[in-house]
Amino acid sequence: MRRLVVTVCPREPGVVVLPVERGGRPRRLDAVAVLAALERLVTKRKLGARVEFREGCAGGCGAEGPNVDVTIYPAAPSGERPDHVAVGWKTYVYSLPTLDCLATVIDENLGDPPAPRRRRAR
Repeated sequence: MRRLVVTVCPREPGVVVLPVERGGRPRRLDAVAVLAALERLVTKRKLGARVEFREGCAGGCGAEGPNVDVTIYPAAPSGERPDHVAVGWKTYVYSLPTLDCLATVIDENLGDPPAPRRRRAR
């Protein structure tokens, strides 16, 4: 399991237009709205113990964002303090518009296997 620290700079200008979740309606999101939408998504999915948010430089200050930086850490074993040595990272500098939805930032970095599909009873 992984733990994520997601950084978004609320001062970056620019907007991105994409759905927050797959199948949703595209929305105009500036950096502040990207951060708020990701925080709501993590709360809705009850991932607060595994995903932390920070405001700070996410790279790409030379042009319009918004930009997102994700630092990936191993999840701490139960009862132990979390490790602060990153095992990976991913930046979404000028690339958020290429995603199918904003939730991809969380989904592709947590690295959890997809939920098993249930077979329909016949």
